[in-house]
Amino acid sequence: MSKRVLTTESGAPVADNQNSASAGVGGPLLLQDQHLLEKLARFNRERIPERVVHARGSGAYGHFTVTDDVSDLTSAAFLNTVGKRTELFTRFSTVADNLGGADAVRDPRGFAVKFYTEEGNYDLVGNNTPVFFIKDPLKFPDFIHSQKRDPFTGKQEPDNVWDFWAHAPEATHQVTWLMGDRGIPASYRHMNGYGSHTYQWTNAAGDAFFVKYHFKTNQGIRSLSAEQGQELAGKDANSHQTDLLQAIERGVHPSWTLYVQVMPAAEADGYRFNPFDLTKVWPHADYPLRRVGRLVLDRNPDNVFAEVEQAAFSPNNFVPGIGPSPDKMLQGRLFAYADAHRYRLGVNHTQLAVNAPRATTADNYGRDGLMAANAQPRGEKNYEPNSYGGPAETGTPLSAPLAVHGHTGTHEAPAHSKDDHFFQAGELYRLMSEEKRARLVANIAGGLSQVSREDVIEKNLAHFHAADPEYGKRVEAAVQALREG
Repeated sequence: MSKRVLTTESGAPVADNQNSASAGVGGPLLLQDQHLLEKLARFNRERIPERVVHARGSGAYGHFTVTDDVSDLTSAAFLNTVGKRTELFTRFSTVADNLGGADAVRDPRGFAVKFYTEEGNYDLVGNNTPVFFIKDPLKFPDFIHSQKRDPFTGKQEPDNVWDFWAHAPEATHQVTWLMGDRGIPASYRHMNGYGSHTYQWTNAAGDAFFVKYHFKTNQGIRSLSAEQGQELAGKDANSHQTDLLQAIERGVHPSWTLYVQVMPAAEADGYRFNPFDLTKVWPHADYPLRRVGRLVLDRNPDNVFAEVEQAAFSPNNFVPGIGPSPDKMLQGRLFAYADAHRYRLGVNHTQLAVNAPRATTADNYGRDGLMAANAQPRGEKNYEPNSYGGPAETGTPLSAPLAVHGHTGTHEAPAHSKDDHFFQAGELYRLMSEEKRARLVANIAGGLSQVSREDVIEKNLAHFHAADPEYGKRVEAAVQALREG
C-alpha cells in the first residue's frame, strides 16, 4: 500500500506540517504561508450555528421492515409489501439545552427518522411524548425563549419557565408528562417515540385516513428519578450518546415496533375534541393501535459532525400516500424546519450524504447557491417546462385534498364538545399509581417553588386544580411546604 501524502485543500503536497514559515529563524511569520492560513481559517469555521432547539443529539443508521399489511391505508411504496426493508437514519435529542448540555436531564426528547425510500426521503419528526406544550406555532418562539437561557443571567430560569406555562393552560397535559416518571429516560434505547402530530394517509383508491405514529421500544421503558438523573449527568454528560454508541458497537441493536392509530377522515369533524390538537392524545379505546413494522438501528455514524450535526429533518418531506393534516403546529413546522436548515447548513444541505436520497435520485431545476455540488451535465436546461427531456411533473398529488371552508383570519380551533385544556392531564394523573403521583408532585413542586412571583405560582396551581382537584391540592401543599421550609 502506497504511503498517503498530506496535501492542502487544493491537493498540493505539504512539505512541513510542524513548523510555520517565518522570516528567518525565530522571526515573524509570513503571510505567504498558505498552509498555515488555510488551516487556521478552516479551524475558525469548523462550527456551524447550533440548532435553536434539539441542539444536543445522537444518531444512528438502521432499517425499517414492514411486518403487517397496511396497503388498505396508504399507497406509500416503502409500506406496500410485508417484508419490505427501507434504510433509514434516526436522530435523538434533548430540546431546550445547548450543544454542550447533559443528556440525563428532565426534558422532552426528539425522535426523528429519515426513511430513504424509493420515492424520495420521508422525514418523520417527533418526540418521546405523544403531546406538546402548545398547539399554535405563533407561540413557539416565545415558548422556546422561556425555556432557554435567560439573556441576563445566562441560565434557564424557573421564573421564565413557569411564567410561560402560567399563561398557556394547554401546556398542563405535557407538563404532567414531563414532570412524571418518563421525564428523564434512562437512555435513548429505553424510550418510546411518537410522531405526535396527526398525519394523513391515502390509499390507492384515494381514501383518506388520519394517523398518529407510535414507536414502542422493544428494550422496555426505563427512566431515571430526579436524583439519578442529576448523578448521571454529573458523572457523564454524554451518557445517552455513550450508551447508544456502545450498544450498537457491541452488536446490541436497539429496535422499536411501529404502530399507528387510524381515524377515517370523515370522523374528524364530529370527534368529541379537536383531533388535530397537539396537546391531546387519541384514546386507544377509540382508535386502537395497529402494527406496521419494526425499526432497527445497527450502524453508528463514522463522523458525528458530518452525519448527526448536519442531518436535516423536515416534516414537509412527504412521499406519495402520506401528507399533512390541519394540525396547526405541524403546518408551522412544515416551513420552519426546512428554513432552519437553509440557515444553518445552506440551501444545498440536501446534497450532503446524510440528507441526500439513497434509493432514488433528486432530479429538479434547483441550481447554484453556496456549496452546490451536483453540477448538471453540459447543455442541461435549468427551467421547466422545456422541450429537451428534462424532469417533468407527474400530475399525481402526494395525498388526498383537505376540504377547507370559511373566511380567512385568525381563528381559534373549531369547537368540539370536549375541547378544554385540562381533562386529559387529569386522566393521565388518575392513571398513575400512588408512587408515581408522589414523584410527579415532588418534581413539579421542586421547580414551581423556585418561582419568585406569587401570582405566577397561583396561575399554575389553578391549572393543576382544574385537571384534578386532588392533583391541585397535593401540588399546592408541596409548593407551600418547600417555600416555608
